[in-house]
Amino acid sequence: MSSADLSERARIILKALVERHIRDGQPVGSQTLLEEAGLPVSAATIRNVMSDLEERGLLHSPHTSAGRVPTAQGYRLFVDRLLQMQPIDEHAVSALREQLNPDKSATELVQTASSLLSAITAQAGLVTVPRPDTHQLRQVEFLPLSGNRVLVILVVNEREVQNRIIHTQRPFTEAELREAAALVNQRFAGQPLSRVQSQILREMQEARSRIDSYLQAALDLASKALDQDEPEDEYLVAGESRLLGNVSPEDLSRLRELFDAFERKKDLLHLLERCSKANGVQIFIGEEAGFEVFGDYSVITAPYTDGARTLGVLGVIGPTRMAYERVIPVVDITARMLSSALSH
Repeated sequence: MSSADLSERARIILKALVERHIRDGQPVGSQTLLEEAGLPVSAATIRNVMSDLEERGLLHSPHTSAGRVPTAQGYRLFVDRLLQMQPIDEHAVSALREQLNPDKSATELVQTASSLLSAITAQAGLVTVPRPDTHQLRQVEFLPLSGNRVLVILVVNEREVQNRIIHTQRPFTEAELREAAALVNQRFAGQPLSRVQSQILREMQEARSRIDSYLQAALDLASKALDQDEPEDEYLVAGESRLLGNVSPEDLSRLRELFDAFERKKDLLHLLERCSKANGVQIFIGEEAGFEVFGDYSVITAPYTDGARTLGVLGVIGPTRMAYERVIPVVDITARMLSSALSH
């Protein structure tokens, strides 16, 4: 169904109905549309057009009301053909520019982006965390601590510094740790962490076969340094509680199912993986996302990059009747600003 299949009058009425439903969430009647649309026609004519739109699958008539509400198909046509984007509020642009600061680490930037998206759009904001294969080892340092403990200072990508403490089978001197760090940096600096880890494991096997105790010790330190005891969050969600604001008591069970999906991660990650392979803003209305749990919600996403490759996806999740004209531009500019910060 395209807007070309509708008369000009039908398009005006559908647009007015969707916009009114977004504002108040109630079924829209013919008398209300007569005032909203501003057409020189009677309420009976409006009702006839609404009936036709319902037959086309664009509107739905709730049993408890004489009014109509848009279906997911109606929202899709509205977003694709009838929507008029609004300029982004200058205060929002200033907040994005100020807080998506290139001096922050990649981890801080994605956390900030998620929170900003939620705050600006009043929906739930989400950002996928860059995958390990997008993390490059820049430098590692080992410093001795008391007992069999070593402080690892890991520099990832350009500026991100991670500190962790590892436990070794024997104490190491400062000189041994300095030599081990030099060996690891010489062999692996500039390579993706995932590749470094696989190479280290392979060389550890080779070192054992050659009984090269010095190399073995250095690789063992590096292996412990790169090992993550706790798996990183694959995506961050901020502002889930905002979804409670417009939900009716009868819809609470659907919202609980969505929150469960946040916890399970599998469905949402599958959707975000699809989005990461696309260009620009992607909009999924209701079950277009491919999962029943999104039936009453829309997902708007955009990929972000480091200037050379896609690192992840950011976006918002909100009710189907969200203010698309405001949310879509915010998602777009946030992705652009995050990409700019990560590419510097």
